[in-house]
Amino acid sequence: MSVETLKNRPLKTIGLLGGMSWESTQTYYRIINQEIRQRLGKMHSAQIALFSVDFELIEQCQRQGNWTEAGNILADSAKKVEASGADCLLICTNTMHKVYQQVEEAISIPLLHIADTTGKCLIDQGVTKVGLLGTAFTMEQDFYKQRLSETFNLQVLIPDQLDRQLVHRVIYEELCLGVISEASRNQYRNIINKLAEQGAEAIILGCTEIGLLISTEDVDIPIYDTTEIHALAAVDFALE
Repeated sequence: MSVETLKNRPLKTIGLLGGMSWESTQTYYRIINQEIRQRLGKMHSAQIALFSVDFELIEQCQRQGNWTEAGNILADSAKKVEASGADCLLICTNTMHKVYQQVEEAISIPLLHIADTTGKCLIDQGVTKVGLLGTAFTMEQDFYKQRLSETFNLQVLIPDQLDRQLVHRVIYEELCLGVISEASRNQYRNIINKLAEQGAEAIILGCTEIGLLISTEDVDIPIYDTTEIHALAAVDFALE
């Protein structure tokens, strides 16, 4: 489809379920709008329906292992996004894809899974063995790793226990609060280098905040930022 044809078609509305944390949700908003302007030019921007939850309530559910209640909160919020006119929905966090099915069943619009968009990007570029950084929930539980391995035949490596604890702590005690530490960046670099030594061909930044700390310039191994990949998939959907 030509650019001129795209410019003359109404954009689909992208639904964002954000606030987990808002530090990374603003990255979604920026990337989506920048990409729409890049592709369409002039003063074009994205049509976005955003509902931002109170992350304190979600974090309490995570800590208590009350995923059903967390899913209820997100499902109710997703209904509000759909009611506002969204044509698709993104859950703007990796960890809360643990309740993906609960949210999906609550709405009738497509729910774009962050692991699916990332997995497709990896296999399209020939990656078969990948290191995964994220919250302890994402790294240790099966809801994310298993989807990557079963759907995309990816071999997923995770850091050892002490490194997982460090990655998790930095996410919740620093990145979600807007704190960017050079010391933490160096620690993440070391962990990434260990995964590369174990045979990882690339690294998934499997938490939407990690891209605030680590970029491709910081390491020698390819980095796949799930926030960026997910956001660009939403743009593709909006322009279909």
